[in-house]
Amino acid sequence: MTRNDAVLLVGPTGAGKTPLGDALAKSGVGTRRCFHFDFGANLRWIAAGKDVPDTFDHDDLRIVREVLTGGALLEDESFHIAEKILYAFMEDMAIGDRDLLILNGLPRHVGQARDTDRLVNMIAILSLECTPDVVRTRIRRNTGGDRVGRLDDSLAEIQAKLKTFQERTRPLLQYYANKGIPVHRLTVGTETTPAQMLDMAVSVLSVWRTSPNSLP
Repeated sequence: MTRNDAVLLVGPTGAGKTPLGDALAKSGVGTRRCFHFDFGANLRWIAAGKDVPDTFDHDDLRIVREVLTGGALLEDESFHIAEKILYAFMEDMAIGDRDLLILNGLPRHVGQARDTDRLVNMIAILSLECTPDVVRTRIRRNTGGDRVGRLDDSLAEIQAKLKTFQERTRPLLQYYANKGIPVHRLTVGTETTPAQMLDMAVSVLSVWRTSPNSLP
């Protein structure tokens, strides 16, 4: 399978990754179609028995449910599950060679990043930068409009996610910087809307707007 170009969204819970990913999927980047792969949403759907990939077996489903129940990350030994979910998404969306994947929630740590490098050609990182206080306010106000129906937004769960982000996910920025992949930092405030984030994202990814056939 072709390794599609991909942009990774990195940021703590509540920063607005999902609304930004949806906005990019709707707008595209230049002449390129974008497809938003929300790994967390896919895991929640699968755990509920919806859109389970045909390649899944009983153990795969058990691991997904255990990861969600425990608020854990999918570790290296279970990466085959992420691979199955990503490939099922790409097949369902009929993603073409020139299409751009917007990755949200995969990879979440450096071990996953090494495995993800086999599957996609990562060309840029968008890091949504906001403080813990901003995160809590955004979630309380549902600034991004994506928190309705979420059952994992208690204060204790938010604190645990912020800790995991700092310890496991933020090191991805240095990992990709060391590989020479551009890391663009977008400042997010309590009232920053998905439309404003889209404007910032398109601005830093503007190379494709002016030269859609040129890849970084």
